[in-house]
Amino acid sequence: MKRCSWVDEKSEVYIKYHDEEWGVPKYDDRDLFELLVLESFQAGLSWLTVLKKREAFKAAFDDFDVKKVANYGEDKINELLKNEKIIRSKNKIASAIGNAKIFMQIQKEFGSFSNYIWGFTNNKVVKKQYVKLPASTELSDTISKDLKKRGMKYVGTVIVYSYLQAIGVVDDHEKGCFKY
Repeated sequence: MKRCSWVDEKSEVYIKYHDEEWGVPKYDDRDLFELLVLESFQAGLSWLTVLKKREAFKAAFDDFDVKKVANYGEDKINELLKNEKIIRSKNKIASAIGNAKIFMQIQKEFGSFSNYIWGFTNNKVVKKQYVKLPASTELSDTISKDLKKRGMKYVGTVIVYSYLQAIGVVDDHEKGCFKY
């Protein structure tokens, strides 16, 4: 079975992620928050590093319960900074907490974060065929600017584009891939 060229065929976690998740539309706010947090922790690192730590992140961040994360205080931050199973960056932890608060403001404004994020494409999956996948697009530029304006951190256009692929707003499976 042929997959996208970026998939490391020796990595079961990468294969499973590609085959079952990447490019598959997600509408559940918990899932959308999880991937937003994971993408922000990925900044400067490989996605495979994050995928390998995903279960540890899930446990450390209360199954990505946005309300719980938004209310984390100093004790929880210190606990997370000592957790060797996750990526221990004080800035990224602080941004996850701040972003959770903004995520909830967006939920309140739009009825759900899903309504907000999918509203940028009129609830349609963006599917284009690129010779070489871009690092960002006009769509990711627009969403990144809006999220930053609202106060979110670690939501640059490259991270947002990767996020859009992860949540299926953008489907960039390559032409030869069985998921295309």
